[in-house]
Amino acid sequence: QVQLVESGGGLVQAGGSLRLSCAASGSIFRSNFMGWYRQAPGKQRELVAGITSGGSTDYAASVKGRFTISRDNAKNTVYLQMSSLKPEDTADYYCHLHWTVGATYNYWGQGTQVTVSS
Repeated sequence: QVQLVESGGGLVQAGGSLRLSCAASGSIFRSNFMGWYRQAPGKQRELVAGITSGGSTDYAASVKGRFTISRDNAKNTVYLQMSSLKPEDTADYYCHLHWTVGATYNYWGQGTQVTVSS
């Protein structure tokens, strides 16, 4: 059983920073993709940033230059450093892990709330 445990959300003023962490445990295939999604009230869940086990990254246009995703493969942990936060970054942030070996395996964290006040 794979579990993802997120931490690091909270309330911050516009212009501030937060760092999210997500630790994965269980039987995890070495070659995988970890990412952060977010969902604001009334909106669809969207990919914020993702990183492969090889270190390739991808970012939503809205966060490029402000957010940085990184990972520690030895700890199966992914991080999201968020800087220059804006009120529109307010959302529930979800960690995601997936890999494909024959079938595709998808796992989600429970979510952590990020609120940016103006």
